[in-house]
Order: sequence, then C-alpha cells, then structure tokens
Amino acid sequence: MSKRLGTYLLPAVLLLAALLPGRVCAQLDARSLMRAQQRGENTNLYGVPNPAPEDEEGQAQQPVDSTKEKRIKKPLESYFFSDSIRALPNFKWNVSQDYNRVRIEPLDTTLTAWRIDYPFYRNGVGDAPIGALGQGSVPLNYFERPQWQDFSFASPFHSYIYDMRNAPFYNGKRPFLQMTYIESGQKRYRETNFEIRHAQNISPSTSFSIDYKSRGTRGLYEWSRTKNQNIAVTVAHTGKRYSVHAGYVNNHIETQENGGVVGEWAIRDTVFEMPSGVPMRLTNAKAENIYRNHAFFLTQSYAIPLQRVTENDFSLADLSAVFIGHSIEYDIWSKTYTDIFGTYTDERGSKDENGNFVATEGHEYYDNWFIHPDASRDTLCERRLSNRLFVQAQPWDRNGVIGTIDGGVGFDIHTYSQFALGDYITGKYRRTRKTSYFAYGSIAGKIKKYVDWDANMKVYPSGYRGGDMSLGAHLALKGYLRGHALILEGRFSNEKRSPGYWQENLFSNHYVWSNSLAKENETRIEASFRVPDYALELAAWQGVVKNKIYYGPVGPGDSNVGVLQHDGNVSLTSLYARKDFRIGGLHLDNRVLLQWSTNQEVIPVPLVSAFLSYYYEFWVVRDVLRLQIGLDGRYNTKYYAPGYNPALSAFYNQRETEVGNYPYTDVFVMGKWKRMRIFLKYQHVNRGLFGNGDYFSVARYPLNPGMFKMGISWGFYD
Repeated sequence: MSKRLGTYLLPAVLLLAALLPGRVCAQLDARSLMRAQQRGENTNLYGVPNPAPEDEEGQAQQPVDSTKEKRIKKPLESYFFSDSIRALPNFKWNVSQDYNRVRIEPLDTTLTAWRIDYPFYRNGVGDAPIGALGQGSVPLNYFERPQWQDFSFASPFHSYIYDMRNAPFYNGKRPFLQMTYIESGQKRYRETNFEIRHAQNISPSTSFSIDYKSRGTRGLYEWSRTKNQNIAVTVAHTGKRYSVHAGYVNNHIETQENGGVVGEWAIRDTVFEMPSGVPMRLTNAKAENIYRNHAFFLTQSYAIPLQRVTENDFSLADLSAVFIGHSIEYDIWSKTYTDIFGTYTDERGSKDENGNFVATEGHEYYDNWFIHPDASRDTLCERRLSNRLFVQAQPWDRNGVIGTIDGGVGFDIHTYSQFALGDYITGKYRRTRKTSYFAYGSIAGKIKKYVDWDANMKVYPSGYRGGDMSLGAHLALKGYLRGHALILEGRFSNEKRSPGYWQENLFSNHYVWSNSLAKENETRIEASFRVPDYALELAAWQGVVKNKIYYGPVGPGDSNVGVLQHDGNVSLTSLYARKDFRIGGLHLDNRVLLQWSTNQEVIPVPLVSAFLSYYYEFWVVRDVLRLQIGLDGRYNTKYYAPGYNPALSAFYNQRETEVGNYPYTDVFVMGKWKRMRIFLKYQHVNRGLFGNGDYFSVARYPLNPGMFKMGISWGFYD
C-alpha cells in the first residue's frame, strides 16, 4: 500500500514544484542555505562560490538576514561554586549575613535518615523534647545549644524556625518539586507533618524557591495541641560579578500549654486507658502561647576585578578582585501568653497515717498574679533592623593560601515592647529602643585540597552591647589514604556577650524583674576527626564559661523560677563518637556522647547519651525498589533534666526530679521506589514491654506513648 501511495504522490509533488513561482523556491533555498551556514556546513553549490545578487546599477548587494539572532544563555559563572558543585543536577546553599560567602548544604532525597521525622532528633544524639511534633526541645549536647540574644523566647523551637542563617537557596538544571506527608494516631489525636518545596531557575544564575512546612499534633495528652507553620521564600542571582540574595520568612507557632503531669506517678506507676486521661497541671487554666515572626532580608555584592577579564575566564574565582556589598535584615517577633485562673488535684498529694495516698485539691501552678487575679494576656514584641556594609578582597585567587580578606561595619536597632502596670489602663505598649554598633573582619585561605583555614573577629565598640566581642579560628587538614579522605579539624572561639534584654527586663502577670547582669565570657575548643567513606567521626569539646546566665529556682515549687547568674567558672567536656558498620545489607549505626559538667546545678548534662539505629537494607527490584527494615533507639543516663515554664517559654534548671535511664525504641520499614519514599513506623514500640516506664525527657513532660506512623515523600521533576 505504501509503495502504491508513493507511486501517485511523487509525480504530484514534482508537478507542484514545477508550477510554484520561482520566488518561493528561492526563499526555500535561502532558508536551507541559512540553516546550513548555522551548522557550519559548506554552502557553495557544486563547489562554485555563490554569486551575490546585483542591484539596478549592477553592483553586488549584501544578503539581508531577516532572522533574529539566537540569544546565547550564559552559564553559571559565579565564584561561589566550584566545578564539582556546578556539575550537580540540583544543589542547595545558605548565605552568610556578614560575609560575601555561601555554605553548601546537602539536598537529601535518599533513604539515609528520612525516617527521623522529628527535626530535633536529626543532629548528633538529638534533643530533649517537651513531647510531640511541633513542640519545643533543648539539645542534649551542651555545645549544640542555641545562644540566642535576640528574642530568646523562640529558642525552644530552634529546630523548626527559618531565619536568614538557614533560609535555603537552590540552583538546578531542571525544576525541583518535592512533597512530604506523614501522619500518625487516631484522628482525634493525630500528628501531621506536611512539607512542600519548589525551586526553579529562571536562568543558570537566577533562581527562586518556596519552602513551606506545617507540623503539629492535635494532642495525645490533654491540652497539648500544637501548630507549627514555617515558610521561606527566596530569590538569588549569582552572576559573574553581581550577586544578590533576598528572602521573606514567616514563622507561626501555636501551643496549648498543659504544664506537664501532676506527678510522675501518672506515667511510672499507673496505666491509663488513653494518654488523654493523664492528669496535667494547667488543663483547667487553658494556658496557650502564640508566636508570630516576619523577617525580610537582602544581601548583595558587586565584584571589581583587579585583572583583565577575558572570555577564557569562566569566573572571577581565579582572579584578583574586590567585592563591595551591603546586607539588610528586618525581623519582628511577638509572643502572646494567655491563661485563666485554675487549680488542679493531685491524687497522691499526701499520705495518711496508714501510708495510703490522699488526694489534695486546690493546687496552683503560678504563685503570683501581679496584674489581674483571674486571667493573663501577656504580649511581648521585639523588632530588629540590621544594616551591614562589607568589603571582601581577593588578593590572588579565591582558593589561594590567602583566599579572602573581609571587613565590615554595621549597626542594629532594637525595639522592645511590653505592657507595664499602668499601660493596661491606656492600652498602649511601652517601647524601649536601643542601638548597637559593631565592626568585624576575617581572613581565610586554602592550600590546594589539603588545608582550609580561617580566623574572624567581631567587636561592639559602643552603644547597646558595647564591649561585646567574639574571636574565632578554624583549621582543617585533609589527607588521603588509598583514595579515602581523612579530615582533621580544630576550632577555637572566645565570646563575651551581654545578657538578653528580657533576661534583665520583664513585666508580666506571673513574673516581674529588673536585673543587672554581668556579661558572659565563654571559651570553646573543638577537635574532630572524620573519615566520610567509612562513616567514622570522633569529636571532642572543651569549654569554660564565666558568669553563666540561666533560669533556675528562686523559691519552692516549679513555678518559682527566675533569672540567675553564677559568678564563677563552669567547665564542660564532651566526647562524641559516630561509627556506622556495614556487613552486607546489615547496617549498625552508632552515635554516643559523653559529657561532664563541673557544676550540674548551673549546667546540667547527662553523662551518657546515645542514638543507635540497626537495620537491613536490600533491593527488592534492582534499581527500582529498595527497602530498609530496622530499629531506632535513644537513651540517656539519669540526671536532673531541665523543666519547662510555659509563661517564660524557657527551660529552667531544677533539682527535684531525675529523668533518664529509659530506652525509647521505634521499629520501621522504609522504601524508595524511583522518586518516591515511603515509610511505616511504630513509635515507642517498647512501651510496657521493657524499660522502667519512666519515659520522660524533660522533667514532668512525658514523651509520646506508642503510635503508628506512615508517610510518603515524592520528588517531581519537570
């Protein structure tokens, strides 16, 4: 049939071509000629040069090209990224607030640690959490605890919050879209974790991204519902000479505060049919915290080459140059704490003459009601406007022995707002404004791929926080043994810092103080050794802190908490080891932390903390479906763990209850099918099977009882 069709079509085509005007055929030939010229082919017909057309006077005319010249897209030429980073299909980074630098971050789409759905468990041996997803926590490793001078009330949520330091920027050769959804428990008590991120390049050097996360729980225990929503919108242009990073961040957190259990006996000695039946201290008070945060930031720099730039220079990383930049950030935080007067009953408040427990009623969580005897509504607000001008000199090349020399100046304007006693009548906030000035600098360099080093300094010569100073240094030595990298690193830091504003000034319904505190002075030394190919890491920290500021007891009872300062030195020592063994498909991952504090009343730490993960990984269908089946376990020795105060949003030292010596174990099944990751997990599988029933991580706040979880994460590529 095809041969017969060709027999009829061929004469028809030839006839049509013969009848077409010669001008149309000439246009077709011209287009073919132009395409051939663009391909670099020989356009001479039959080996004879093409004659040029003539005008009316017989002069040769130049051919007119009516087509638009195709725009050539410039590649990613930024000096921020090495060739190995540019070669990745997608990569992520964070931008420095002070310096003209970025920090590359891993973009993980593997099975490595995705099963760890609580963000406060992902680093080292993890944190001590208040309880469920979306709630506050404090790192078990003292040297990983956040040192927040600005709005310290948000520090318990450090593992969730977006800010300029961790807002993600992306670059990719194709659009990147990833969605994650995890849920657990019955509908009434459900935990949910929803995340979506989209990143796309407008050009090889220009990109934008949106990261949104919504995590929380409806509350397994009474009055413990939590919503934690975080969004980061970023735009970046990393060109050959000009770079700009801009972003908007929003953090919104709502937490119902139950104040912890009435007594540890409710978890240790009594089995309730449902966790919602466990009696809590602030249930009748309906206490709640709402945190709101908006932040905008913009940092940009322009390069002035000191050498002639040619077409052969892919980027300015190998040339002498000076970079001039500016950074601005506006950050506003607020916290509103509300409650009503309410009491609770302790079923084991006392004992009679026969040793039997007797219930006691009328217990109050807070002893003081300074403003209103029946209800609280304490709103605190903090604004910060930060401006920086910086210069970065690149004497030879960015990866030279002296790669970059940085210097900058800046100022911060702080505005603090709160009600005072008389302000409740007028309904107006009382505002306090403070301004601090600072200067900073650093120097960094490399010796090929074997040595990285840097040193930095920052001083506040005057204004608010005048006299504050920080010094730091870092040295990394890299060697190779049979192609495997061996990395030895050392860090030194010394910091003199002022107390936070709210540590010295606070007026609320339950707490009022006006303190005069000395500056803290802390020195840290860190050393680590890593062999990434063998999943081996050893680290040691030594720290000495003078005039340590902390929250602690100022009277009997859990609610009598205030700001205290130790006028001597406290020494901290930490040793950390990580080793992941692999025997065929069997993985034995181990992380262990040892810590010693010379004063446990000022800085309490557990002697031993550990995270162990043992699982078997194998292909179900080669290059299609891969599975992991195993156990995760967490443990720390007994110590006087911190308590948590809802009105202050702060962890405080206590010496009434020891917490620990309980293994908290999860069993999981994880799979990766092409671009999709799936996991099934039963959290706290050992509840009631083994252990002492003392599953607390923070004093009076029990961890979640057993629950089933399932989740899915899917990466889409356009």
